[in-house]
Amino acid sequence: MAEVAVPEKNAATRSKSQQAYHWMKERIASGAYGSGYRLVLATIAGELGVSTVPVREAIRMLEAEGLVTFERNVGAQVAMVDEGEYVTTMQVLSLVEGAATALSAPQVTAGDLARAREINVQMTETLGHFDPHRFTQLNLAFHSVLFEGCPNAHLLDLVHRGWNRLAVLRDSTFSFVPGRAEESVREHEELLELIERSAPSLEIELAARAHRMRTVEALQAYQEHRAQEHRAQEHRR
Repeated sequence: MAEVAVPEKNAATRSKSQQAYHWMKERIASGAYGSGYRLVLATIAGELGVSTVPVREAIRMLEAEGLVTFERNVGAQVAMVDEGEYVTTMQVLSLVEGAATALSAPQVTAGDLARAREINVQMTETLGHFDPHRFTQLNLAFHSVLFEGCPNAHLLDLVHRGWNRLAVLRDSTFSFVPGRAEESVREHEELLELIERSAPSLEIELAARAHRMRTVEALQAYQEHRAQEHRAQEHRR
């Protein structure tokens, strides 16, 4: 008896999932979906005119490639482009920005401090309905007030290069460790108080350096937590 070919039940779904996969992958590659961007099933399905089933399958494919991460109570989000390079860039930035902030401190006026505090208030206001991208923009604005007065042009150029490099590597680290945002705001005020009372240059430099590195430490703790969860899942299989 001739064998009858049976059509695969999920062929159409797989075709749609491939379309969704390529659609999202292109946006990740172009930067339209930056690191930490939340991939909301219903929103993407609506844009593509499909159900959430193929979108969910596409996200799983992207997760298998390391382009997407999934966090309980957060959902799927675009992974950091190059976590290793991000860490090394932050390590260098902590050194040069710390030094630039200390050298700039004597030039910071009462008006500058007021402007920095106003920005920090805006950062606090974003915490209720957290927008990582907006928070990162304000974060740069805050620190710019403190380091732009650095009289060493070469050092200041290195700080700018570091921030520009971070913009290429990720949209916002705070997407992955949102709890770090609240701590960052508190540390900002501590840094302002040091500058306001004309603390020793080294104390300001070390405080600015530690502030930058705590974000790295928070990210590394997050990565280790995810690795432990992954190992536990593999062990249960």
